[in-house]
Parts: sequence; C-alpha cells; structure tokens
Amino acid sequence: MTLVPDKPSAGVFTRQNDVGTPNKPGTGLPPAAPRPALGGWVRDVVISLAVSAFFIVFLYQPVKVEGTSMMPTLQDQERVFINKFVYKLEPIEAGDVIVFRYPRDPAKSYIKRVIAVAGDRVRIDAGVVYINGQRMSENYVPRMYEDVRSYPETIVPPHAYFVLGDHRNLSNDSRDFGPVDEDFIYGKAVFGYWPVEKLGTLR
Repeated sequence: MTLVPDKPSAGVFTRQNDVGTPNKPGTGLPPAAPRPALGGWVRDVVISLAVSAFFIVFLYQPVKVEGTSMMPTLQDQERVFINKFVYKLEPIEAGDVIVFRYPRDPAKSYIKRVIAVAGDRVRIDAGVVYINGQRMSENYVPRMYEDVRSYPETIVPPHAYFVLGDHRNLSNDSRDFGPVDEDFIYGKAVFGYWPVEKLGTLR
C-alpha cells in the first residue's frame, strides 16, 4: 500500500469587521469613517494559511492511501493525517501504524503496522505470528484477510522494525523486504478524515 500527499486545505476564518461608531449629535465632529473591510479579510486569510502551513510542515501531513494492503483498517483512497513529529518525543511501539519510505525504492512511501521492535524474535507459522515465543492476538486481521505463509524465526536488528499489512494475503511487507530501518520511518498515521464514515483515530 502506497501513499501520496493529499492537497492540504487551509481553513479560512472570517469575522465581522470593526466599523467606526458615529459621534453623538451636537459634538460638531463628522462621523468616523468605517475601516476598510478588505484589509481585515486578507489578514485573516494570511494568518489562516500560516497556521495551516505550520501544522502541515512541522506536525501533520494529509496523505491519500493507495492500495488495499491495510484493509480493513485503511481503505484504498482513504485520507489520513500523519504525525511527523511524534517519534521525536516517544518511541515507536508494536501496534503503531507507521509511514515509511520503501527500502527498495525510497521514492515510494508505504504504510504498515509495526509487529515487532528491535531485539524481538519474530516467527510466522502458517500465518500465525509469534513474538518472543508468544502467539500474537491480532483482532485487526479478519479471518478472510489471513495468510498461510510462514517466515523463519529472526531477531529484529537494532534500530529496525518488523512491519506487516493488516490484509495479510495482499501485503508486501517485512516478509518480503525484511525489517525497516528507523531512518526510513517519517511518521505515524493517527487520524482518518475521509470518507466521513471513517472519521476518527486510527488503531
């Protein structure tokens, strides 16, 4: 499953512009002239764009999912926000849905679920995943999406992560290209915003 940057939309905030208040009769002074409305509108647009740009550049980026390897968690053409800053504050953990550059072609981006972290022993027996000898409970993989492929036991190397797609029988993942080095990882998928019925936090 690959990702393409979605077109960011800037929220535009408008407000009622302040206008001058006429002087009371008998003061001998002319009414105050109303302030130009256009200047306030332009200022609001600029501020809105600046705030949106800050969030997009430094914190969140909207992307479009292309492919079905993360179904049913993520559908083809679904739009999600990825947090590009979170892993500067906290470690990557098993269960996280991450975005990374495809190791065999860094021009492409993939989105998968972290199954094991550095130092973990991973083994897949006829589609059943074992981490450090314990069978994983994966309620995010429906029976119809299960796979029967096996994978020999391996230890995830330092600074790397073993990732799988939730749609196991259609996913190109660590079973094919091995653990993903942390240098290729650039975000965590945190929130789906389109279609509306998928609006909410990703798990």
